[in-house]
Amino acid sequence: MTVHARPLSPEDRSAWNALFRDYLAFYGTALPTASLERSFKKLIDPADADRFGLVAIADNRVAGFVNCILHGHNWHDGEVCYLQDLFVAPAFRGSGIGRHLIEAVYVEADERNTPTVYWMTQRSNARARRIYEKVGSLTEFIKYVRA
Repeated sequence: MTVHARPLSPEDRSAWNALFRDYLAFYGTALPTASLERSFKKLIDPADADRFGLVAIADNRVAGFVNCILHGHNWHDGEVCYLQDLFVAPAFRGSGIGRHLIEAVYVEADERNTPTVYWMTQRSNARARRIYEKVGSLTEFIKYVRA
């Protein structure tokens, strides 16, 4: 199977929406359609330099996606890349698409002069963590959110 990653485009709306809804369901949540539309528009807008999305194409269809946010950081001169969302369609899991997408983010981040890339996942997401431990380093940081 040949896989390639490319920037998210307007033609990907239907496939991205379906995969993004499945991604949200995996994490036990849902968003209103308006929120999905807003996010999609920002991810494909070339004027929005703070975000980008990529899709993996396999067997001539969208097999997965990543959504990233670039932001400043007080410990770096430039920006860093937060890989906020990554999802591979169930039919394509185990085929290396997740790793391919992460490596495509690394390339895009380097091209944007933001070589620091980070992401989070649930401790219980063992399948994804097996991939993440091959392409990244686990840190000692624990995430807190506003109570």
